[in-house]
Amino acid sequence: MDTQLNDEQRMIQETVRSFVEREMPPNLIRDNDTNEAFSNEMLHKLASHQLLGGPIPEEYGGLGLDQTSWGIVCEEIGRGSAAVFTGANTVQISLVAQTILLFGTEEQKQRYLPGLCKGEIIGCFGLTEPTIGSDAASMEIHSQKDGDDWIINGGKMWVSNGGVADLALVFAQTDRSLPQGKSYPGIAAFLIEKSTTGFSTIDIHGKLGLRSSNTAQLIFQDCRIPGDSLLGEIGRGFQIAMTSLDNGRYSTGSCAVGIAQACIDACTKYAKERIQFGRPIGEFQLVQEILVDMAVETEAARLLVRQAGALKDQGADRRTISLKTSMAKYYASEAAVRAARSAIQLHGGYGYSADYHVERYLRDAIGLTLYEGTSQIQKLIIGASLLGLDAFHRKETN
Repeated sequence: MDTQLNDEQRMIQETVRSFVEREMPPNLIRDNDTNEAFSNEMLHKLASHQLLGGPIPEEYGGLGLDQTSWGIVCEEIGRGSAAVFTGANTVQISLVAQTILLFGTEEQKQRYLPGLCKGEIIGCFGLTEPTIGSDAASMEIHSQKDGDDWIINGGKMWVSNGGVADLALVFAQTDRSLPQGKSYPGIAAFLIEKSTTGFSTIDIHGKLGLRSSNTAQLIFQDCRIPGDSLLGEIGRGFQIAMTSLDNGRYSTGSCAVGIAQACIDACTKYAKERIQFGRPIGEFQLVQEILVDMAVETEAARLLVRQAGALKDQGADRRTISLKTSMAKYYASEAAVRAARSAIQLHGGYGYSADYHVERYLRDAIGLTLYEGTSQIQKLIIGASLLGLDAFHRKETN
């Protein structure tokens, strides 16, 4: 694997970094975090600078970026704001647009992908339910065929973009006779537009971090959707969901590297400016040790993420990609938490306050260890892969 960026990738990095510094100033990000304010304007700014639909082919409104380049975009956006990244990059593109690209019909691609890439359509991804989290196969939401249509009843929980989305990618059980937890053959994916009768949302407030990303509960009450809303085939829903999460884990790992890098940037600046005992604190070896640990862990996380991106670009098999994206997401998100905790320690009392931004980095980084599968779920996937087992004890038909 070539770990050096080529000229085009360096240009992409510089372009996104310039956008973040210009359009995502820290004080604006802090105000949106304080007010729990989702910025639709920011989504449109990303789209207008062609930073939204990176990995989507040009024929569908994207840029056709390779996965390594897409990871660079995600890292730089995450360095500016993990909350902006959550709505725009991981949900809008990695979970929704890329899933439609992989499994959708040509009509579905033409109908939704250009709008998602331009920010004219906001997407969300509904997998988790109020009582079902990591055990996604035990989902209780159900969809019943009625003529050419489907009738969906149930709910989804902790859905990023859920309250502002125009389009929801939702997973539901179509065969209620199957035993709970062994219902993979009945799960299907559906594309449901917000205007559909029987579809409503409730915003969730009071989150620890990622506060300016919209999070909501989705509610479906006798929600009738047309037959062509089915994404892929009945019975492939779980596979579609897991493939989507692999894409989300890759972009989330990239974002986590961005948070860790933001911590390093903040700490090196502060260590040069803060004077104690008559000299900058950066001259003290224990302070340098904190910086060294942050830098080494961040670079290790970055290399894990880039390895996953390279394997995706090379067309590696799904199990290899699943393993590598889980490794990248697990290590990078936990490294970001450690970097943010160290950043607060280095800043002392100021780090514990909103006067500096490192406290937000910690709150946001903790969120990354939870979505797209908790760190414990990533360990299950990695451990099962090492032993040649299936992490979720299922039989798949590919």
